[in-house]
Amino acid sequence: MSADAGVIVAIDGGGSKTDAVAVDLEGTVRAHARGAASNPQTQGLGAAVAVVDSLVTEVLQSSGLPLVGTGVFVSGLDLESEIKIFREAVAHLPWASVGSPLVDNDMFALLRTGTQQADAVAVICGTGINCVGVRADGATARFPALGPISGDWGGGFQLGEQALWHAARAADGRGPATQFSRSVPDFFGLPDIRAVIEALHFARLSVSSLALLAPLVFDAADSGDAAAMLILDRQAEEIVALAGAAISRLELDSRPVPVVLGGGVLAAGHGPFLAAIEEKLNRRSPLARISLVRDRPIVGAALLTLEAAGATVEVTSTAHAALALAFARLDEATP
Repeated sequence: MSADAGVIVAIDGGGSKTDAVAVDLEGTVRAHARGAASNPQTQGLGAAVAVVDSLVTEVLQSSGLPLVGTGVFVSGLDLESEIKIFREAVAHLPWASVGSPLVDNDMFALLRTGTQQADAVAVICGTGINCVGVRADGATARFPALGPISGDWGGGFQLGEQALWHAARAADGRGPATQFSRSVPDFFGLPDIRAVIEALHFARLSVSSLALLAPLVFDAADSGDAAAMLILDRQAEEIVALAGAAISRLELDSRPVPVVLGGGVLAAGHGPFLAAIEEKLNRRSPLARISLVRDRPIVGAALLTLEAAGATVEVTSTAHAALALAFARLDEATP
């Protein structure tokens, strides 16, 4: 298949940024770009679609080649109704008239980034937490991923929130001492925990900034802080609960299923935390094996879109390496 035959354009949209890439049918990256967040739950449907449309148009024009297929994988498309609404919202856009654009949750992009196995599970732990599982016959296991109302716990925001919770209780005598009492106000440049609480209450600090505290939890755990170790143990339990539930729902307990782990909290690569996840998963699903992914999910988004366009295994292998390199360099340039 000639590279000049055209390009696919893939989108990976998240709650903090959106990646886009144009890849030709020989696996060469022709253009890539990064834009604002495009999670419709947090940004609004209109704003999310505008970001996606702008990036698709940008990388397509930069590639200089005709479009042969599009894949849009966006966080916040957790319910079938949300996928349908988003698909309908982009249907009138010029690029959506080429073929049948793939539209789905970005969990599928993460899963394909980490494995091409037909039976597999992926768990993302970034700002929030989510999971998806797939089986060779096309069956999937999804989770609503709507926070506490759908039974979720964890992710960078919740880790930061818990650090503040423990610090607040230590400060007023309801809980034991913790190094969060010092590290949290220091992070925000404030004198003490009470000042942090008041700044959040009066909106001088955004509540979303609590997600930035997640690295403090790992630092405190390394120092033996009991509160931090408690938080991370619960986070490990939640990750395994999601993976184990997906494996059971798909009846894959008797197979060596890869469990792809991604997102900032996991990609940080904290050794004891990952070891705890592995140990707990081994007890829950002995045949499952962990695969930690540090490449951006845009890699999987592009591979899924290439495969839908009929690309060979050789092309997707070439594209995988090129995509990982391109976005690693972009990460270095725009941390």
